[in-house]
Amino acid sequence: MTVVQITLRKKRLGRSLAGDIVLFGLLALVGCFMALPLVFVISNAFKPINEILKFPPDFFVRNPTFTNFYDLYHLLAGSWVPLTRYIYNTFFIAFVGTAGHVIIASMAAYPLAKRKFPGKTFLFTVVVLSLMFSATVTQITNYMTMSWLGFLDTHWAVIIPAIGSSLGLYLMKQYMEQIPDALLEAAEVDGCSEFRIFWSIVMPVVKPAWLTLIIFSFQGLWGAGGAAGSMYIYSEQLKTIDYAFSQILSGGIIRTGPSMAATLLMLSVPILIFIISQSSVIQTMSTSGMKD
Repeated sequence: MTVVQITLRKKRLGRSLAGDIVLFGLLALVGCFMALPLVFVISNAFKPINEILKFPPDFFVRNPTFTNFYDLYHLLAGSWVPLTRYIYNTFFIAFVGTAGHVIIASMAAYPLAKRKFPGKTFLFTVVVLSLMFSATVTQITNYMTMSWLGFLDTHWAVIIPAIGSSLGLYLMKQYMEQIPDALLEAAEVDGCSEFRIFWSIVMPVVKPAWLTLIIFSFQGLWGAGGAAGSMYIYSEQLKTIDYAFSQILSGGIIRTGPSMAATLLMLSVPILIFIISQSSVIQTMSTSGMKD
């Protein structure tokens, strides 16, 4: 029996059944409370118009119907740009922006975390200070930069600023600092190149970090098309599905039902990505811990 197993056994023996039940009950209560907004969104998507406009509103749907989804489909089908084009634009921006952000942030974080060079402290200070500025503050600067690069009215006007976000760099750098230097030195002695060390050793070890970064980046880009559609992208065939929803469903109170269905559809993909990635993050965090 290892030292870790003995320690865990002692901790397990020191906990009472009543304490475990109380703790589980509190966690279940908090979990149910946090799930209420999502349950309300799902319920509203299947409510007929008379239940949606009822005051005070019912939390759960009484007469579920798919009418909202049918109406949403017919509204989108009436657009001169095909629905598949909006979906393609949304997935292209989300996937390319997320992949680019994870790769660039990881490659930039590696030398900041594990290598020494002049100006390292200053560069990291700039990264930390950039976290203080919200996206609203940098909108004008981003617009001028994208205009100078000739990326306006293209998908790259949304993708490039997302790739250059400092949040991913900060997250990856802080996590890479936990990697033992002895592990990298052993790889250098074996003749591994710098890129081989980064790709074959560092990236597998920091898997929890870049899985978490994928969740944040994808969720941000998935819902960024609406604002970007009015600021950076002008051609209708280049706009995203959420922008199409916002335009089609702005016809007044009569389109409240399709609006509820559109909200559920927009939330479903990020939630699915989060659920899939969350299991991997928990698993890798429990098995990839390393100490020097």
